[in-house]
Amino acid sequence: MQKSILITGCSSGIGLDAARTLKARGWQVFASCRQQADCDRLIGEGLKAPRIDYCDPDSIGTGLGEVLAATGGRLDALFNNGAHGLNAAVEDLPVEALRDIFESNFFGWHDLTRQVIPIMRSQGAGHIVQCSSTLGLSYLGWRGAYTATKHALEGLSDVMRIELAPAGIHVVLIEPGPITTRFRKNGIPYFERFIDWKSSPRRADYETGLIPRMYQDGGPDRFELPPSAVTHALIRALEATRPKPRYYVTLPTWFAGTLRRVLSTRAMDAVISRL
Repeated sequence: MQKSILITGCSSGIGLDAARTLKARGWQVFASCRQQADCDRLIGEGLKAPRIDYCDPDSIGTGLGEVLAATGGRLDALFNNGAHGLNAAVEDLPVEALRDIFESNFFGWHDLTRQVIPIMRSQGAGHIVQCSSTLGLSYLGWRGAYTATKHALEGLSDVMRIELAPAGIHVVLIEPGPITTRFRKNGIPYFERFIDWKSSPRRADYETGLIPRMYQDGGPDRFELPPSAVTHALIRALEATRPKPRYYVTLPTWFAGTLRRVLSTRAMDAVISRL
């Protein structure tokens, strides 16, 4: 029987590469996007692409319904992937900005996952794979909002892993690190919408550091890998009889995972403050 997977955030980057690769490996892939125009583009290249926007609860139910109608009510795997960043000093983050990023990076994921769990429970098997981040393991200045969503995801996924194991459902976290995507550029509209940086006591730091990094294309980061590196980890998680709880992808993620085990918090602060 052909296995089925629903992947979110497939307009570009990690989600798109995963959808194309798994389709080529024989999976029945449902590559969802937030915008209908992106869904139409993927349908044009032969992918099934229901519209799912984590901030639109109706689209979550409708999109999943389309998937189940096509599979006869079965779903073997869910890859939660769509997310965005919001770079700013924590003191400059309005509460509505945190609500917005948690809706798209956390609450929407939980909504879709809760709707998928009964399907997998009735099957007695399934994989829920969460695309987390190095910042789910560690932290960086100016990344407070995104770090908070990924730390929440890590904690919730750890609890789900032990709760759902008796039902035959594997819950896996993938920790990418620096990957060549449009992630940094995609965060700019949220920065412009929510952050009054000109009134911030850190204005000079925005002008000399954060803003040039966001708006100027400085080329790949050190240790940056292509989206296919994440897809490789996803395939390992999906095809393993007993998948690991976490799959690290890039060197910075391995570094962060190691440091958090061996260093005190003060020592971690000292290292991270120099980055």
